[in-house]
Amino acid sequence: MYSSCNFYTRLSLGGLGAVCFAIIKIKLNILESMRLLLFSLLFSTVITGCSNVTTNEYEATALTTYTWQVKYANNLTTEPSPRLEEFATTSLLNRNGLKPPGAVTGPDDKGLWWAALPPRPTVDDIERRKDGKQASQPELLKSVKYEFKYNDGAQQRTLPTNYDVYREVVKAYPSRTPLQLTLGVADNSVEKAEPTSKN
Repeated sequence: MYSSCNFYTRLSLGGLGAVCFAIIKIKLNILESMRLLLFSLLFSTVITGCSNVTTNEYEATALTTYTWQVKYANNLTTEPSPRLEEFATTSLLNRNGLKPPGAVTGPDDKGLWWAALPPRPTVDDIERRKDGKQASQPELLKSVKYEFKYNDGAQQRTLPTNYDVYREVVKAYPSRTPLQLTLGVADNSVEKAEPTSKN
C-alpha cells in the first residue's frame, strides 16, 4: 500500500512539473515575441522618421559661447557630482562662415569666430555662492550650438544640426548651390547636407 501511494505521489508531482514547465515555456515565448515586436516598431520608427529635402534657400548658424563655471562641493576631491554654477558669459552668432560683427578671435581650427572673453569671476563673486561648500578655480568653457534654417514651401524651418552640415553650408553658400538634406528622426534635425547640381 505504501509503495502504491508513493508511486502515485511521484506521478502527480511529475505531472505538475510538466505543467509548470509548459507554462514557463509559453511565458518565455510570449516575452520573446513582445521583444521582437517592440524592436520592429522602434526600427520602423527610425526608418520612416528620416526623409530627404532639397533646398536652395538656406542658412546655417553657429552660436559660439564662452562661459565661466565654478564647481561647489563639500569635498571637491571625493564628491562625484559637484554643484555647477555659471557666471559671466559671452556669445557670437556665426552665419554661413562669414566673419560676424563683434568677432574678436578667429577663425579657429573649425572656421568659427568668437566674441571677447567674459570677465573672470572675482573672489567675492565665487564666495557669494559658496553656501559653506568648497569652491574650485573658475573654468572657462567653450560651447557651440549649430542650427540650420531653410524654406519648406511657404514655411521657414529652423532645426538643430551639427558641425559637418555647417561646413557644407559654408562651402555651398557663396554660389548658392542647392543642398540635399537628410533629416533626423521625426524630421526634427538636419543630420546631413550634400550639394546637388544646379538645374
